[in-house]
Amino acid sequence: MNLNIYNFTVQFNPANKKQSLLKLLFLFLFLSINSFAYSQVNAPADSLKADSLRAKALRIKRIADNINKQYDFGDLTRNILHPKRKADTLHKGSGITIVPNIAANPTIGAQLGIKAVAGRRLGNDPNTLLSVAATSASITSKGIIYFYLNHNIFTPGNKWNFQGNLVAAKTVTPDYGLGIGHTIEGGSNLDKILADPAHKVYALHSYYFNIREKVYKEVAKNLFVGAGLSFDIRRNITSKDTVNNATPSSIYNNQHGFPQDHYSADGFLFNVQYTTRDNPNRAYKGLYFDAGFRVNQTWIGSTKNAVQFTTDFRKYFSLSETSPETVLAFWNWGSYLLSGNIPYLELPGTGRDGGFRSGRGYTTQYFKGTQFNDTEAEFRFPILANKFISGVTFVSMQTGNDEQGTKLFQVFQPGYGAGLRVLFNKATRTNLALDYAFGKFGNKGFFLNLNEAF
Repeated sequence: MNLNIYNFTVQFNPANKKQSLLKLLFLFLFLSINSFAYSQVNAPADSLKADSLRAKALRIKRIADNINKQYDFGDLTRNILHPKRKADTLHKGSGITIVPNIAANPTIGAQLGIKAVAGRRLGNDPNTLLSVAATSASITSKGIIYFYLNHNIFTPGNKWNFQGNLVAAKTVTPDYGLGIGHTIEGGSNLDKILADPAHKVYALHSYYFNIREKVYKEVAKNLFVGAGLSFDIRRNITSKDTVNNATPSSIYNNQHGFPQDHYSADGFLFNVQYTTRDNPNRAYKGLYFDAGFRVNQTWIGSTKNAVQFTTDFRKYFSLSETSPETVLAFWNWGSYLLSGNIPYLELPGTGRDGGFRSGRGYTTQYFKGTQFNDTEAEFRFPILANKFISGVTFVSMQTGNDEQGTKLFQVFQPGYGAGLRVLFNKATRTNLALDYAFGKFGNKGFFLNLNEAF
């Protein structure tokens, strides 16, 4: 290019005025064309990059959604009952899984019952998130009778999200005191009983009922705001050691003004939710975040007023394009009392998240406080090429406060373990989860459930 075209002087005498204007116009057009040509040369590179990223995302999605080469419990049953029948690779199978609810862990003992889970994408929009529901009825060796029904439904196009829970149970709750297991130095006898530093277990028997429903509205892509109600009711709370100030629960109730044998925790729920995870049963990628306030009010039946703030954050990283089931997953769950008083058995703690799955290695509410936080990480990987058997390893770290001066994030209690996954329903990514976990103070146990812990 001859750069001398830029080197000219504009003359403003009348004779050259027309010529000067033409030169200015020519210069403007040249610069404009040069700039336009530059943008056109670079646009294909950006477009190719964007197309490449889209193609990569679609390729990963196709691999993740391709279940023809996967083998689940339904295939195993068919091969046993009808060994000569060929599998229909074009049929994705039913989204309903019914299994015996056989489980064992330190909280419930040995359990026998039946459980059903279902998953379906509503409508024809491929971007609609999977709707899931589950129900179970069971009895355990520790005298627990438990029935629940829950749902997490997304309407077509994700315009609305309905989350609900119904529970009716006869329960036995092990009680290990209030706090995070921190050693008590000094303090009164009541302080030592409440904190239970010797980790003596007290069994609390009760009848428990829960009705909860939240309705979310999508206000932006993947962003929902919602509100609802929750009623948590316990009746006939008894313990073999129930006398005033003889157990952690009786001391707490006396100090905070709760009846010893019953309570209601009834409140309003206000939440914000953001989700991009590709499947709620077993996500390969994306994130989930939910934060909200619970406002218990006596005028709707609650024994005490209280305000709690809760957070639930989950992030999933797929580590392989060809095997998207290889996932590194992170979870942080927390609940924080802002004002008022919460009943003893409603305090946040081990296994008190929405799915009752946090803190594997410890019994439910082994640790608890008015402020509580649990962080977990899990590595998930396929073992068999047909994805029928997979494995996991996991670690957790819990922290909470107590009423002897220990603050949140001051003391941490670890848990860790490993497990196997059996693919029960490839259409909904439903796994049978078998975990063995360890904690401190001699805690360990086998945990069996459907679907991932988070």
